[in-house]
Amino acid sequence: MREDSNAVMLRGLFASPLMNRAVLAAAASYLIWGLFPIYWKSLAEVPVLQIGAHRLVWCAVFVFGFLFATAGGRWIPALFRQPRTLRLLLVSATLIGGNWWLYIWAVNAGHIVETSLGYFINPLVSVAMGVLVLEERLRPMQWCAVALAAAGVLYLTLEFGRLPWIALLLAFSFGGYGLCRKLAAVDPVQGLAVENAVLLLPSLGIIGVALAHGDNAFGEISRSTDGLLVFSGIVTAVPLVLFAYGARRIPLSLVGLLQYIAPTLQLMCGVLIYGEAFTGVHAVGFACIWAALAIYASESLWWSRRKLAPA
Repeated sequence: MREDSNAVMLRGLFASPLMNRAVLAAAASYLIWGLFPIYWKSLAEVPVLQIGAHRLVWCAVFVFGFLFATAGGRWIPALFRQPRTLRLLLVSATLIGGNWWLYIWAVNAGHIVETSLGYFINPLVSVAMGVLVLEERLRPMQWCAVALAAAGVLYLTLEFGRLPWIALLLAFSFGGYGLCRKLAAVDPVQGLAVENAVLLLPSLGIIGVALAHGDNAFGEISRSTDGLLVFSGIVTAVPLVLFAYGARRIPLSLVGLLQYIAPTLQLMCGVLIYGEAFTGVHAVGFACIWAALAIYASESLWWSRRKLAPA
């Protein structure tokens, strides 16, 4: 019988004193993403479209500069000989671009709690895609965890009388992005460069239109704002590279577990720093999702120890 992928990965974690580089890379990416509300809130004076555009432009500058300084342009012809990889990167670029703009808008519009819900839901999407597309297997208790988290989302929808569309769009766009990057056989930085190239022209167009209408924020508000817009390229590139490195080397179901780092921090930012409401309804719905995480993680831990017992 083929050994369970979660058990293999978790055994590797327990056996290595340095843990696993892929797991550490993925965890670091989620830690950075968890603190993003603070960063984007500091740019609240800048129109959302311009924030996203500058983020992409400066990310492209950073990524292409790094690649040409370290590898020249040798990787470009080889990549163009991989049409399947290019198609996957075109899809992943579209998904991550939409995810970025929606997230920035939601944060600055006072919906940080709902964005955190989206990233709590995202592991469900990762697990579902792992099962449906990559044929990863779930055990009965893992299915129970997935069902409990789905019940929490349904409860929130029914109690608030509306579908949490921000949360769902963020969850599915990033879940799809993670799947594409896992399937795309490409170096993480090179893949990010292709995604930036796809999104660069629309971003430059947004900045150009703002300039033409005298509405460009860059150079008009403050030096600190300009610095944050430029640095947004680096804080965008680094976690994405870490995520791509980790996602290609660990099961999507484990990626889903690690992702709870980011929404937990986002929720804390929304409630404790920016004073967003966290009602009793939120508490019940989120509790279902947190309980699902505890069940999923505990079951995976128990299974891995069971596998180790004969040895």
